[in-house]
Amino acid sequence: MSASDDKRNLGQVFMNGILNENPTFRLVLGTCPTLATTTSAMNGFGMGLSVTFVLVCSNIVISLLRKFIPDKVRIPSFIVVIAAFVTILQLLLHAYVPSLYESLGIFLPLIVVNCIILARAEAFASKNPVVSSAVDGFGMGLGFTAALTLIGCVRELLGSGSIFGFQILGDAYEPMLIFVLASGGFLTYGLLLGIINAITNHRKLMKLEKGEN
Repeated sequence: MSASDDKRNLGQVFMNGILNENPTFRLVLGTCPTLATTTSAMNGFGMGLSVTFVLVCSNIVISLLRKFIPDKVRIPSFIVVIAAFVTILQLLLHAYVPSLYESLGIFLPLIVVNCIILARAEAFASKNPVVSSAVDGFGMGLGFTAALTLIGCVRELLGSGSIFGFQILGDAYEPMLIFVLASGGFLTYGLLLGIINAITNHRKLMKLEKGEN
């Protein structure tokens, strides 16, 4: 396989996590932290980056150890690796970004059992080389981060009139407080999910029509 083919494959792996298999909008994974941590754009962005860090690091280590981990204990082994990086993440956030650490709360340690990370470890990192696994983790993490940030932006804008703490709609805007509550999270997620699925299906139809013509 040529170098150009390798780059093309890595590009496909990277874009897969952002578009075709976006963990939030396409695979509908990790909905609990998605709904709980997107009350603001900053919280969604911070949670997304946290998961990206754990995804990339755990994918790399699991890929390196894939030939040494027995099949019978692979899931517990994956969880141990993931838990180690979650612990490192918690210590770093607690030391350097205490406000984000407090905002994310219990959902930081729960990254250990996040189905996105475990799914990528089982489906990809345990079967592919290190570089591909790192790119897969980075793509999936960025897709997750983009999705959470988008949901957080919508909820924060409608719920308080601001995005990332900057006032957008002015003092005259009457905040719709439902959007910072759990019900608003479900509503926002459902609407965005429907819009993105409609766009994706439309693109597929356009490609089919072009192929037929």
